[in-house]
Amino acid sequence: MKDIAVVAIGRNEGVRLERCLRSVIQQAALVVYVDSGSTDGSVAFAKNIGAQVVALDMSKPFTAARARNEGFQRALAQQPDLAYVQFVDGDCEVVATWLPQAHAFLEQHPDAAAACGRRRERHPQATIYNQLCDEEWNTPIGEAKACGGDVLMRASALTQSGGYRDDVIAGEEPELCVRLRQKGWRIWRLDCEMTLHDANMTQFQQWWMRAVRCGYAYALGAQLHGHPPEKHWVGERNRALLWGLLLPTAVMLLGIGSPWLLLGLAAYPAQIARLARRQPAGQPASWARAWFSTIGKFAEVQGIGRYWRDRLMARTPRIIEYK
Repeated sequence: MKDIAVVAIGRNEGVRLERCLRSVIQQAALVVYVDSGSTDGSVAFAKNIGAQVVALDMSKPFTAARARNEGFQRALAQQPDLAYVQFVDGDCEVVATWLPQAHAFLEQHPDAAAACGRRRERHPQATIYNQLCDEEWNTPIGEAKACGGDVLMRASALTQSGGYRDDVIAGEEPELCVRLRQKGWRIWRLDCEMTLHDANMTQFQQWWMRAVRCGYAYALGAQLHGHPPEKHWVGERNRALLWGLLLPTAVMLLGIGSPWLLLGLAAYPAQIARLARRQPAGQPASWARAWFSTIGKFAEVQGIGRYWRDRLMARTPRIIEYK
């Protein structure tokens, strides 16, 4: 399609990047690969397959937002009349039917800034962590508040909004969507297959750091757009603080021997049971997801603490990676 560019971002993705770029190179007018310091031959492969390559200046703090912005600017420089840009992470393969379907939708809905579809995990049964990711991405169909990293976006809407915020190290896509919606644009989740993602998450520590990143995003998002009526991620931040900080602090202060101690401790299995019952009937990982969601609040509090440490100490935030 002549009016679509693809911007892929990555570092040392190896065979995953190969699958990513091969899945779009014949479908788009232009493919831009933004590399953040790969040492595995990713840059050479991207050039050989016909993609434009942007090598980020790694002396500056890296963020995925910055990488997407630089890729988009290269695409605009090469194709000033660009209508749409498909953003995709380098560990994702774009499903062959996605771009035509999403392109048709945006053509028919001029008030839509972005369209995303179903991102699936390539190996959901390999680990419980992969399975949790796959379930997390099964978001409701229809108009949405936000998109993820894989999305077909209207170039004019992205330009009007000022693009991604370079300094947002986590949750940059929902933050952008807040600003898009404030300008009257709409975000849609289509009932279409979009991408296959390869999380390759095999260890608890990886899952924990991903949850830490979520907590950082909640704190940052609430600070930027937490005021009414948006209240962006205020609820998520507050729930993390309740279950990951306030309740356990109260339990410790009560001390051993207090009848309230057992009641406080019992709140956690009760919460797990409540969340599990809210899952769709028969879902295999319903109890596991409820358990991970509950203990994940402790990791999210760690992320919230990182955000406020960076903010109060005027530190340049560093991206939180889990693989």
